[in-house]
Amino acid sequence: MNRESSRSHAVFTITIESMEKSSETVNIRTSLLNLVDLAGSERQKDTHAEGMRLKEAGNINRSLSCLGQVITALVDVGNGKQRHICYRDSKLTFLLRDSLGGNAKTAIIANVHPGSRCFGETLSTLNFAQRAKLIKN
Repeated sequence: MNRESSRSHAVFTITIESMEKSSETVNIRTSLLNLVDLAGSERQKDTHAEGMRLKEAGNINRSLSCLGQVITALVDVGNGKQRHICYRDSKLTFLLRDSLGGNAKTAIIANVHPGSRCFGETLSTLNFAQRAKLIKN
């Protein structure tokens, strides 16, 4: 847990377009690169957050929960189950919908704290990364 960190997610999107001209047609290929820094999930009892900081933590935890639900649904769909994928339940999942499902390559770097006092958060982060690893595009 980093007391000095900003309490937000950051999404930086780079759009790359290439154009191929032939005598009769023009083919345009577009690619997106999303660099995402997710805020960590924190428990109120551990942070003792109040006021605006508590509200921010609630919003962050809600969006991370939605992301977890989308990842679980994508894993289920990859295993042949019929599931609705609720990308519209949060701004975060809506922004990341193309990176998570479909024709995409996704890499996740999960940062954890080595100390035993952060065992719960570390385990949660590793479980999240393990589920995301199971997505089949």
